[in-house]
Amino acid sequence: MVIAAARIELELHEGCSLKDKRRVVKSVIARLRQRYNLAAAEVDAHDQWQRAVIGLTTLSTDPAHAHSLLEKAIASLAEWRLDCELADYTIEIW
Repeated sequence: MVIAAARIELELHEGCSLKDKRRVVKSVIARLRQRYNLAAAEVDAHDQWQRAVIGLTTLSTDPAHAHSLLEKAIASLAEWRLDCELADYTIEIW
């Protein structure tokens, strides 16, 4: 069994409060869970309204499949969210 995890850092440009940030983050997490069947949560920068850090994880029997799934999820996030910018991401596989 392989565990793959990704840490995604987002820059939020249009939000002017934590409430705006939460709206964006909840939407991102819900869509990633629904579309890619990943576990997702906000994992850091909870009190910073222009920055969000989201963690993704999945289990698989094939490391290549797990890595590919996380790459696809991150690429699609960068394409369909225009109110935030993908600043950085890392993927780890155990």
